[in-house]
Amino acid sequence: KNINNLIRYIKRGSRKHLAKAITLVESTLKKDQMAAENLLEKLKPNDNTIRIGITGVPGVGKSTFIESMGLKLIEKGFKVAVLAIDPSSKRTGGSILGDKTRMERLSVNMNAFIRPTPNDGHLGGVAKKTGETILCLEEFGFNIIFVETMGVGQAETAVYDMVDIFIVLLLPSGGDELQGIKKGIIEIADLIIVNKADNELKKSAEKTRLDYRNALQIIGRSRANEIADVLMCSSLHSIGFEEIWDNVKKFIEKRKINERFYQTRDSQMLKRMWNIISHKTNEYIDKDLSIKPFVRKIIDEIKNNNLSIYRASKIIFQYISKKSIDI
Repeated sequence: KNINNLIRYIKRGSRKHLAKAITLVESTLKKDQMAAENLLEKLKPNDNTIRIGITGVPGVGKSTFIESMGLKLIEKGFKVAVLAIDPSSKRTGGSILGDKTRMERLSVNMNAFIRPTPNDGHLGGVAKKTGETILCLEEFGFNIIFVETMGVGQAETAVYDMVDIFIVLLLPSGGDELQGIKKGIIEIADLIIVNKADNELKKSAEKTRLDYRNALQIIGRSRANEIADVLMCSSLHSIGFEEIWDNVKKFIEKRKINERFYQTRDSQMLKRMWNIISHKTNEYIDKDLSIKPFVRKIIDEIKNNNLSIYRASKIIFQYISKKSIDI
């Protein structure tokens, strides 16, 4: 009953209830997780939204880019949500929880919603529950969802696997190196944009664009089976965003016509299912299985060199998969 009320308030446009739903989805408490599953089961997929992944090295201007593009899209009548992944892992340090203050104009706009999300050290520069949070935002009525990632060259395929278009932002430079971004991230880019193409950096931006256009001829094709385009923009002066939006629209329209958009959404949904299974399995192993007396006994046997870790893992796996155990 409470969950039905929560959904009803979300559909009516209550930001307080939307924030409550996202907090529920992100919670690690068992009772919250059960409530979140109940909530998510009731949310219908929406193929009329556009999910946009944004990555790039720190300092490339991701927040300024999202704010400029977000404001342009709101002018066109869209509702824009931003999920900014906070690098809370020990390895990367730092935090982008200040994104709300950096996107000052966007954060106060009634047709925008900005949510910093801790990534809990999760690889791929994306929070474990980002996919579920997207569903809550779409239920509320946001039709453009930006997922801003850390951009530190981690395995950002996790982001790629939950968005409709994956954009890589670059700084104007000689273009001789991949600017701290791994070649693999350039390979999965659906669109590359050279940001900060203004004032004295404009010539340098043009050279970077040309260099990357040439490099992409060698690297190969994006998920749209086309060579990714390389565009330029100035987030500071809001220049180049009409061309960027036209490119995004064409990309999505083409993929809808050839059905690949829907196929990708389906495969992303299945990936999320397997991630949930993996997460539940790991939780069961950590919290329940490891304290069982027979597992404790096996661990003692390993320590006393009476049992190999390979034999032990086979016994434990057989137990998990409910197969007969032959010790």
